[in-house]
Amino acid sequence: MNKLLCSLTLALVAWAQQPNPPVVSPEVHADGSVTFRLRSPYAQKVTVGLEGLKDPLPMQKDEQGVWSVKTDILAPDLYGYSYNVDGVHFLDPSNTEIKPNLMSLSNVVHVPGATPLPWEASDIPHGVIHHHFYKSSVVGDNRDFYVYTPPGYDASASTRYPVLYLLHGYSDDASGWTAVGKANLIMDSLIAQNKVKPMIVVMTLGYGAPEIVHPTPGSSPFNNTVLRDRNFNYFRTALIDEVIPAVDRTYKTDSSRDARAIAGLSMGGAESLLTGLNRPDKFSWVGAFSMGGLSDDFAADFPQLSAASNSQYHLIWIACGTEDRLITLNRKLVAWAKEKGVKVTPIETPGMHTWMVWRRNLIAFTPLLFQGDSRVVRPAIITGQN
Repeated sequence: MNKLLCSLTLALVAWAQQPNPPVVSPEVHADGSVTFRLRSPYAQKVTVGLEGLKDPLPMQKDEQGVWSVKTDILAPDLYGYSYNVDGVHFLDPSNTEIKPNLMSLSNVVHVPGATPLPWEASDIPHGVIHHHFYKSSVVGDNRDFYVYTPPGYDASASTRYPVLYLLHGYSDDASGWTAVGKANLIMDSLIAQNKVKPMIVVMTLGYGAPEIVHPTPGSSPFNNTVLRDRNFNYFRTALIDEVIPAVDRTYKTDSSRDARAIAGLSMGGAESLLTGLNRPDKFSWVGAFSMGGLSDDFAADFPQLSAASNSQYHLIWIACGTEDRLITLNRKLVAWAKEKGVKVTPIETPGMHTWMVWRRNLIAFTPLLFQGDSRVVRPAIITGQN
């Protein structure tokens, strides 16, 4: 009898120690809906925040302690998401696809389309991403930047390429436009379709004051004018005095101002405007996607900008999503520029403050570059997603 009880006890212990069956998450369904799951048997409330949705989705728990929710049909795209478990931010332990960020990591789910979208890998010639590191004497830290060279680029050939300096947003790092924005795949697709002129794309770290990504809890770093201005000014100096010369030394660039563009998203949009519109000797193509971080004292930020500037710029392109919290600031800037007689191309599309909008901005903006005067062109934009 004792042997039987011992055997039963050992069997129960072995059963209890068996690992739980794996949770499948995210599960992308054929119709484009997605089911998210998380095993958390003792949690009281779990939600999933999905990029492009205003409100988190509440999840329901089953008898095995697995929380789940199925979304509505989603448009093909890449979506960032994360869980909130009883007020605590959680990544999906079943998903190894991570969206890098200096302040808050999240996961990524890919909802594919019937045909490859420009940011999806396809069987076409691909460019190369180069990763560079250097010590900044301006900022005083070790930093990095990425360089995309287009298919067919040959360092030993005589061909020289125009350059787009493409800037990330607040809380991103220098990899933002490749790891999340898929800028390299977008450029590959547009070049393969003969929609853009082959160009070099430089993506550098966007912080002139790195401490700006470590704000005091409950405060906005962009309300601290001293910190904000130092961040913008030191970034501009590092870009012009360190990054641009290094790129021109290393790559086959056309270093004329007519062959140099700058654009960025959110904080990077503000940096693109502050840099490009105050240094017409360096840039003649300027773009901003969902620009944020500026005050509305535009006269102080752009003291040289006037109708006379129109002869210096081929394109000033200011885009924002209509559901973006920054749309008011962007509209104010466009109105102020027009009052000054400055020719700008304002673009408004459906969408929030998301990468889904910025990928489409890049697709619309780059075909205009290095093609002559593009100020009156209003390109088609891929719509259908926030």
